[in-house]
Amino acid sequence: MIPVIFEMEARSWRSVNDGVMGGVSSGSMVQDDEHLVFAGHLSLENNGGFSSVRRNVEQDLAGASKIRMEVRGDGREYQFRIRQSNRFDGIAWRAMFTARENWQTIEIALNQFIPVFRGRTVAQAGPVVPSDIRQIGFLLADKKTGAFKLEIKHISFLGPGETATP
Repeated sequence: MIPVIFEMEARSWRSVNDGVMGGVSSGSMVQDDEHLVFAGHLSLENNGGFSSVRRNVEQDLAGASKIRMEVRGDGREYQFRIRQSNRFDGIAWRAMFTARENWQTIEIALNQFIPVFRGRTVAQAGPVVPSDIRQIGFLLADKKTGAFKLEIKHISFLGPGETATP
């Protein structure tokens, strides 16, 4: 069943920005030719400081051991996030990456993801369980105000030793 390659359609993604806590950051996922663009403006005003997008996962990811994505960006540090429920809030597993100016392939083993809740580690949450993955997303919370832009050419989940081409 693995590899699973996600379609690159902006309509599958929803924004969750710091406005839910009174902040004024903005960000959304849009379509740009053949790839997705997560872009907006990060603000620290009103105790804000994050912008995110996420999408539901309907595919069975049992057997997945890593994620591979092809991205380019603005040199900022982003998070790829996994959730094991469809709830709005709750524990997310995060892995950090820096989005460079040129297209790059990033591969992250699922056992490298750290469980967090509102920025704090939740060690008792345990590791990611691939068959329980219900949402994936991107988040920016690097405490640097200003415009941001992350372009995503493809996202795939792979099993041990597997490769995928978009």
